[in-house]
Amino acid sequence: MENFNRKTHWENIYENKPLETVSWYQPNPETSLNFISQFNLPKTAKIIDIGGGDSFFVDHLLDLGYQDITVLDISNAAIERAKTRLGNNASKVKWIVSDASEFQPKEQYEFWHDRAAFHFLTDEKEIGNYIKTTTKVISENGIMVIGTFSEQGPKKCSGIDIRQYSESTMTELFQTNFEKIECITVDHKTPFDTIQNFVFCSFRKK
Repeated sequence: MENFNRKTHWENIYENKPLETVSWYQPNPETSLNFISQFNLPKTAKIIDIGGGDSFFVDHLLDLGYQDITVLDISNAAIERAKTRLGNNASKVKWIVSDASEFQPKEQYEFWHDRAAFHFLTDEKEIGNYIKTTTKVISENGIMVIGTFSEQGPKKCSGIDIRQYSESTMTELFQTNFEKIECITVDHKTPFDTIQNFVFCSFRKK
């Protein structure tokens, strides 16, 4: 897409569309929370939510008592909406406005969570940057969970192209520095009653 500005695109969406009307709306992020439970993360674990925007994942993490949460999103408007919703609890979270492919972290994380941000990176250089970042900032034996549209899922989201993944293509991308734990497929029902098929893979840093 020539002269496409990803940040402008997402700022426009978050400034103009109510949360309940976007396809990724999910008041109960059950799959993501199941991973948190599965790995029995201590409440002090350093958690980062990539592309978290104004999703409800952070609300649930706070309710569960997690104390070191970072939310990253390309859209400042999305983060401001999340802060407004959380009220006083917003001060308990670290907020970062950045494109995931350009993120320069200042600390390491024990749990990296990405639901539906990675698949928007379609350029090989951006994908390479993302992989380098995860390799650098996820601590030894740390956990990474990435959810993307599967090969049975949509080919576009919010009017822009995405990259579909399977268990094998996702595993192959990260295999140098991460050991696959498991991959599952999940059907997400959108507010307009359509179904989007996701593949979620969890990895452990070698």
